[in-house]
Parts: sequence; C-alpha cells; structure tokens
Amino acid sequence: MTGQDWLEKDFYAVLGVPKDADAATIKKAFRKLARQLHPDHNPGDATAEAKFKDIGEAYAVLSDTEQRQQYDQLRAMAGGARFTAPGGGRGGAAGFEDLFGGMFGAGGQGGTRVRYSTGGGGGFEDILGGLFGGGGGGFTQQRGPQPGIDLTATTTLPFRTAAEGSTVSLSVEGRTVTARIPAGVRDGQKIRLRGKGRPGERGAEPGDLVITVSVTPHPVFSAEGDNLRVTVPVTFDEAALGATVDVPTLDGSTVRVKVPAGTPSGRTLRVKGKGIHTAKATGDLLVTVQVAVPQRLSGAAKEAVEAFAKATADQDVRADLMAQART
Repeated sequence: MTGQDWLEKDFYAVLGVPKDADAATIKKAFRKLARQLHPDHNPGDATAEAKFKDIGEAYAVLSDTEQRQQYDQLRAMAGGARFTAPGGGRGGAAGFEDLFGGMFGAGGQGGTRVRYSTGGGGGFEDILGGLFGGGGGGFTQQRGPQPGIDLTATTTLPFRTAAEGSTVSLSVEGRTVTARIPAGVRDGQKIRLRGKGRPGERGAEPGDLVITVSVTPHPVFSAEGDNLRVTVPVTFDEAALGATVDVPTLDGSTVRVKVPAGTPSGRTLRVKGKGIHTAKATGDLLVTVQVAVPQRLSGAAKEAVEAFAKATADQDVRADLMAQART
C-alpha cells in the first residue's frame, strides 16, 4: 500500500463508519463486511473480491492505533492545509497538490497536478523531505541507508483453520509472501513477519510485514483462550436422572461426557485436553448443558409430566429467590 493510497482512499467510507468510530465499531463493521464479501461466499465475483481486498486494507490501517493516527494526520494535511503556490494563479489559497505542481512549474489555476507515491525514488517522502530539509532533488547531501518501512496485510481464516494453524500466501506490493499462522490465533490478532516488509535502501534492513487475522465464527464452537466452548442440549430426564452423552470435538470426532444426576441447565462440564492445541499448551473442552424443553407433548408424555408435577407439588423451586430478593 502506497502513500498515494492513503491520500486517495477514504478507509472510513470503505468500512462505512464515521471518522470518530472507536475500535469496537470498526471491528464490527469489518467482520460484517468480511462475511458478506468473502470469496468463499462469492465464487467468481471479481467485484466482491476487489471490495474484500479494499476492506482488508482499510481494517489493517484503522485497527492499528499508530497507523490510524498517521493516516488521519496525512489526510488532514493533504485535504485541510492550504498554501500559496508559486508560478501564477489566483493569488489565493491553492491545494496541497497545487503546491507541488507550482514548485515544478505546473502550479496555478488550470495547471497540471503532479501525482506522488511512497514507492520508488522521487516519491512522496522525498518531496516532503526536500521541503523540510530531508534531502532529495540535489538540494542537500544524499541520504544514507534508509531502513525499509513496515507493510500491512490482512487474511481471513475459518474458525477451524485458525484453531489448528495454517500456511497462507499473501500478495504484498507485487510479491507473494508465505506466512505461517500459528494454531490458536485470535480474531483481530496481529502477526509480525520480520524482514518481509519493504526492502531497505542502500543496503539497509528491510521492514516487517504485519498481518491482521480475522477469524470467522463457527456455528458450534467458540474459543476462550486455549479452551473451546460448546453448548450441548440434553433432555429433562437426562439432566434429572443423569446420563452419558456424545459431545462433538473440533477434530470431527466425539467424546463421551457424563452428565451427573440433577444437573441444572447452564452448568459447564470440563473435558481435559480436548481444546485447542498450541505450541505452549493444550486447552480443555468446556461443555455447557442446556436442558431442552419439548415444544409439543404426546398424550402419554403429558400425563407423565402432570404426574411428575403432582409428585413434586410440595417443592418450591423459587423459594430461595424470593428470600434473597427481600434481603
């Protein structure tokens, strides 16, 4: 991504958020658009693919506090500042581009505007450097070795792939960069690849590549650190009398979990070692029990429930609630 991109692209408009949006609002907007525009959901749709890339670029900048601040400052300087350009014209306030155009003989009313970018020699940084004593154009001594700048990229992974880890290929400024995404990567996590950014000048060290990972939600599992969470429905009799039920795991198999007699809805049972496997640890599977209430009852089932209600009529399940409410 070049400085010209920062000047020409309104990343806030791309994500559909106001300029004062907080980090949570920006993340929510990006995830919504990522789900809509993901190539897996729009096979062969070049427009959706282009928009998906645009929102990825926008989120990579706006989700990084430092880059967002630099982006806002650059666009404010380019769009808000006014200068008087030499080389004729209205004599009034000329735009940011007109300043550069006037310096190189193209300023003034109706003049040709010059374009500027961060790529290659004589780019945007060189123009600013020449204006404020940073060299370029022969006005000061030649700069020494200049370290390469950090670049940003985004990638979106399915939940299972993020949990298990993966290798992805990214296109960065015309190059293909292969990156290893570690198991257990979190939604919004940033991964820094040393030396994979823009090459340095005159033998200096290259910059880094910072990858922002977006993880699409799973319909069954969710992550909590290295632990996995899953909600499992059980029948009333299984919860009341106890049972052993099959629970799905992330690798596609199942595990047998014992539900103790008298288990209430909402209780969480822990299965050791069935969570996310990372290089540092292995998490657990947290199984939340949800007692399923039938929407319809057969005649026999209804009679059985009525008999149960009669047998337990002397029990007040809300007694403790009422007593605590009065304290």
